[in-house]
Amino acid sequence: MTNEKKSLSTSLIYFFGALGGLLFGYDTGVISGAILFIEKQLNLGSWQQGWVVSAVLLGAIIGAAIIGPSSDKYGRRKLLMVSSLIFIVGALGSAVAHNFELLVASRIVLGIAVGGASALIPTYLSELAPADKRGGIGTMFQLMIMTGILLAYISNYALSGFDLGWRWMLGLAAVPSILMFFGGITLPESPRYLVRKGQEDEALAVLTKLQDNSEAAKDELADIKLQASMANGGFKELFGLMARPVLVMAMGLAIFQQIMGCNTVLYYAPTIFTDVGIGVFNVIVTWVAMKMMDKVDRKKMLIWGAWGMGISLFIMSFSMHFSGQSQAAAYICAIALTIYIAFFSATWGPVMWVMIGESFPLNIRGLGNSFGAVVNWGANAIVSLTFPPLLNYFGTGSLFIGYAVLCIAAIWFVKRFTIETRNQTLEQIEADLRSRAHAKGWREDEANITEHIAR
Repeated sequence: MTNEKKSLSTSLIYFFGALGGLLFGYDTGVISGAILFIEKQLNLGSWQQGWVVSAVLLGAIIGAAIIGPSSDKYGRRKLLMVSSLIFIVGALGSAVAHNFELLVASRIVLGIAVGGASALIPTYLSELAPADKRGGIGTMFQLMIMTGILLAYISNYALSGFDLGWRWMLGLAAVPSILMFFGGITLPESPRYLVRKGQEDEALAVLTKLQDNSEAAKDELADIKLQASMANGGFKELFGLMARPVLVMAMGLAIFQQIMGCNTVLYYAPTIFTDVGIGVFNVIVTWVAMKMMDKVDRKKMLIWGAWGMGISLFIMSFSMHFSGQSQAAAYICAIALTIYIAFFSATWGPVMWVMIGESFPLNIRGLGNSFGAVVNWGANAIVSLTFPPLLNYFGTGSLFIGYAVLCIAAIWFVKRFTIETRNQTLEQIEADLRSRAHAKGWREDEANITEHIAR
């Protein structure tokens, strides 16, 4: 195979591997336009509208909790294909739903697929990518999310003039879902999973296809075999001494990504930009982040991002107090919002998913990433539920000051509790965790030692 053909082949692997992110973005973004028409045609009250919008969040928590751990048992590729089928069922079910109950049920099904994708895809991409390209390849997931949101905004605009346009808005998600399923047929299984199942020849074939040369693939296989000797783990290992540093890191990053105001600030964006304009801007900034990810340390990106977001929020808050009296203040507010979106989309948006996907030990990687995704979706739900009452109590300007303070707190957390993962193989990251745990008196269980000797 020529270098050009090999490059195209590997690019397609990463593309289809990340495609679930597009469905993630589309299904969470499309409802903002569709709900206006659903409300009228299905005669929904405000409480019912809230359920239709938030049903995906409920499903996402369920999906993240189930699909991630299942991938440790059945394989990343198989669960990606299962997720694509769930996406198809949820999309078509939403499109044909004729009452509130069926629509909410279909949206929950969609959420299961969305949550599963958020737990599974970062893991899959991190296990396929070479260490020096893992950040950029992992960021493809966030790029796909932003592209999906953009496509949702475009479909909302294009179909808004039709009586049954909302059904097409929701149903169109089935098209990339079908593409994802058939693309998944051609995807390789994760080499880490294959080694754990004793399929070392197949794992070497995948690594050779993805690496620049066969010797590098053999070296990586040897490192994987060493880490794969650990027996399958569960919650005991997840909360154990070895995995505790990355568990704390994953939980903190997942929570801070939400409580720094990423979703609530964007509620105000449509009053300043068009939805499509925001979508295009997010895609461009995320693409820039993808190019930067393997050139700048992850921790630096998070710290710079938190500073940029925090300062922008302080400026936004100050400007909002005067925006009704001064046109200049309104312009400053718009500029601050733009800067905030840029910093989030270039740093905390993609980096959180990349770091969670690459940090957990192999024997609990699916479970660990699932746990991080559940925490992230849970934080998302809490922020969404608390935002309206907090807004009524504090007002926009004061509430954004609170989010700005949380951005500063995130800087402290990153400095204190995160580990740097750039340019390290997954096996090097795990070996470092094991060394730290040994230094604190941790020892492998007898079961792990016995399995290692047997292999």
